[in-house]
Amino acid sequence: MSEPSRFDRGHTDDLLSFLAASPTPYHAVANTAERLEKAGFRQVAETDAWDGTSGGKYVLRGGAIVAWFVPEGADPHTPFRIVGAHTDSPNLRVKPRPDTGGHGFRQVAVEIYGGPLLNSWLDRDLGLAGRLTLRDGSTRLVNVDRPLLRVPQLAIHLDRSVSADGLKLDKQRHLQPIWGLGDDVRDGDLIAFLEEESGLAPGEVTGWDLMTHSVEAPSYLGRDQELVAAPRMDNLLSVHAGLAALTLAAARENLPYIPVLAGFDHEENGSQSDTGADGPLLGGVLERSVFARGGSYEDRARAFAGTVCLSSDTGHAVHPNYAERHDPTHHPRVNGGPILKVNVNNRYATDGSGRAVFAAACEKAGVPFQTFVSNNSMPCGTTIGPITAARHGIKTVDIGVAILSMHSARELCGDRDPYLLANALAAFLEG
Repeated sequence: MSEPSRFDRGHTDDLLSFLAASPTPYHAVANTAERLEKAGFRQVAETDAWDGTSGGKYVLRGGAIVAWFVPEGADPHTPFRIVGAHTDSPNLRVKPRPDTGGHGFRQVAVEIYGGPLLNSWLDRDLGLAGRLTLRDGSTRLVNVDRPLLRVPQLAIHLDRSVSADGLKLDKQRHLQPIWGLGDDVRDGDLIAFLEEESGLAPGEVTGWDLMTHSVEAPSYLGRDQELVAAPRMDNLLSVHAGLAALTLAAARENLPYIPVLAGFDHEENGSQSDTGADGPLLGGVLERSVFARGGSYEDRARAFAGTVCLSSDTGHAVHPNYAERHDPTHHPRVNGGPILKVNVNNRYATDGSGRAVFAAACEKAGVPFQTFVSNNSMPCGTTIGPITAARHGIKTVDIGVAILSMHSARELCGDRDPYLLANALAAFLEG
């Protein structure tokens, strides 16, 4: 008999708060760490020697986090159950020399990160957030969460062809946001502004990782508020669900596995970084956990052989205006439960045995699930799933939540799907 769901609409309410407070990967992992601390987890430094004690632990590295819970009496060869997700989202990011402008406008020079729907960033009030690095090597989070920037669209009177031929945007010329007036553009103005906003002395900031975000708050939408409109659901929705599932699993007794949450950065541009899924972060954490508990290489091999990872990311719900773009026999619906993502060319890592693992977790949680397969004429994207499987030799299953407007500055999902996903993840982590 399946267990009753333990997360409900309150989970989705909390998701909206988490999204609003996490405009960048750095903020997302800081908020995740704060919640883990409240649940009894403690941060461990990668530069310290690790011990084999039980309990909840986590590692922070830039915009990535790996958290895990070691049950009392866990053997060195105890397998892991991993929820993998990513903290980054497509957006506009500030260039090394940000101060620019012309014709009486002051602008900020930006670079395109990932594959955003560029038109969704037009005529939208944008804030600026990220990480500042100071002269002493320390870092400071900054979040100007008010209308500061705007990318104005060209009036239709100056481009009559846009209605017939569609909008064509040049990434270099057409997406530089305005943030003021004046002809006296000076190097250092933007960073000086952020130093003042952060209460820092002039010249204290020597490095930065900054990005724009929509300041419109996440919200419920529709006649019956059955939809959620929000930024960065790809993929903070999964980070939030995985966090809820991990803290719940950590409160259980007699866990047969070591539950893990891995939130990687840089998925949207290939995952090849020291904080990406194609880097050494996850493998290093798992191996050190085995060795800290007195394990050998043989124990490490046994633990990895029994490990399963759910790569949780958003997927495509059938679009009512473009239903022909989807596979005719696979139409995932909003609020239909999490999706199992399948691609025989290994763009997703799911196979039949992985499907059985996810189906068992959903059955245990009393959660329905759907299957996503791309239309054969439209190759699908990919995720951290195949990377995790190939890099670590870990059985990996690609899953997620079906949404609309993926990679837009503001995406759309069902109000029930976030907590249905969290319930399925909790059942998976608990075994």
